Amino acid sequence: WKARNEKLFRGIDRDPLELVRYAETECQAWFNANERIPQVAQPNNNEENQVLSLGNICLLDGSWTDSDRYSGCGWVWMDCGENIQLMGTRNFSRCESALHSEIEALRWAMENMLQHSSCQSFGTDCKELIAMIEKPQEWPRFATELEKIETLQICFPDFKIIHVPRARNQFPDFLAKTARTFRRVLLFIGCSIPVWLPRPPQA
Repeated sequence: WKARNEKLFRGIDRDPLELVRYAETECQAWFNANERIPQVAQPNNNEENQVLSLGNICLLDGSWTDSDRYSGCGWVWMDCGENIQLMGTRNFSRCESALHSEIEALRWAMENMLQHSSCQSFGTDCKELIAMIEKPQEWPRFATELEKIETLQICFPDFKIIHVPRARNQFPDFLAKTARTFRRVLLFIGCSIPVWLPRPPQA
């Protein structure tokens, strides 16, 4: 699927033998990542405690104001042990609304998960974004953006998106806000925050 996307979206051709070997390593990584004992969640009415484990998930967020030059988005991919494996932050010309920035954050996160990981689960603190994905026909104003998401979903055999309490989504929120307020074009993907970006409050 990753090779298909690189061919479709970026025009990159892969050597067939290299592709087979790469697929084998990705397959093994996927099985290794899913070899864990499932956790049994205890009933709890407190939303902050409903998501007990956020393993092998990509958390994302968008940031928008009507005054800043840019909109921003950020994502963090965590493995089954909730360790951050990769993160991304970028800005782009201010879009129409906060919801547009949330959709852009999801689109960019999905593209990066296809390219860099086996993750198929996504988490957001924006309930409206989840509603859009579940019933896109009810959001005609966002038809163009949601068509892009639907096209990407084809590449995820087991795509999931869940609501995550804001308290559990602070790092992607920080990355998105940092990108939005950055004074020039920003696009970063890496394993840790570079020295030239601000530190998150907890760091």
